[in-house]
Amino acid sequence: MAERRMFTKKITESDSFLDMPKSTQCLYFHLNMNADDDGFINNPKKTQRMIGCSDDDMKLLIAKKFIIPFESGVVVIKHWLMHNLIRKDRYTETDYVEEKNMLKIKKSNAYSLKELSEEKPLEIGLNEHDNQMATKCQPNDNQMATVGIRRIGKDRLGKDSIVKDKKEKDKKEKTFASLIAYYSDNPELIEALTNFVEMRKKMKGYTVNALELGLKHLDELALDDKTKTDIVNQSIERGWRGLFPLKNKNSKTTDDFLTREDEPF
Repeated sequence: MAERRMFTKKITESDSFLDMPKSTQCLYFHLNMNADDDGFINNPKKTQRMIGCSDDDMKLLIAKKFIIPFESGVVVIKHWLMHNLIRKDRYTETDYVEEKNMLKIKKSNAYSLKELSEEKPLEIGLNEHDNQMATKCQPNDNQMATVGIRRIGKDRLGKDSIVKDKKEKDKKEKTFASLIAYYSDNPELIEALTNFVEMRKKMKGYTVNALELGLKHLDELALDDKTKTDIVNQSIERGWRGLFPLKNKNSKTTDDFLTREDEPF
């Protein structure tokens, strides 16, 4: 495994990165230093404890999509391939092949989780002994005709089950951070929603279900991320419990002094 790591200023000097607390930035750098040659870390909590960071720092990195977590506890640096280009003679493939197979690489060289529909389709097999294509099967009564032999291995079925189980578990174990991460890729909107949630939690009585309803309401109020971000920041600035259409910042109405306790979000 290579002993040196590099960082691109495109990520580490972005507004989204620099807006994070220094402790969160520090955790990000240390995770990068401890990652394998594919950007995977199997003991992120150990790194977190080693440098004295809190769980909130880890959650913020996940919410702002600087790292991608897996159910196994492993995490991967989202922009690893933008940071590092390792020579083949020094490269050692990760031990976490199963998690790696759940990722795709975007045009920007950033990692992203595959959707279930993006899974590689089943292949039509060949007769390995005589190297001839399997003969076309004739339909019997109401059966559909099939070409060749579909090879569905145990590994394939197991992988599909893992992905399905993970999605089901995510639905049951929703958190504020996971809802925000699934809702948007926009760093400014993610940060605004994270700050809004922290404000609402201090008011007490705020739940994950309330956030889910609020995000649906936000979709009704605006279509683009910039307007959504402005709406969320407006509620933070005015201490509102809910999300409402944008108002003129220079004008104040009686609405500015309401707590909005009867609003759904």
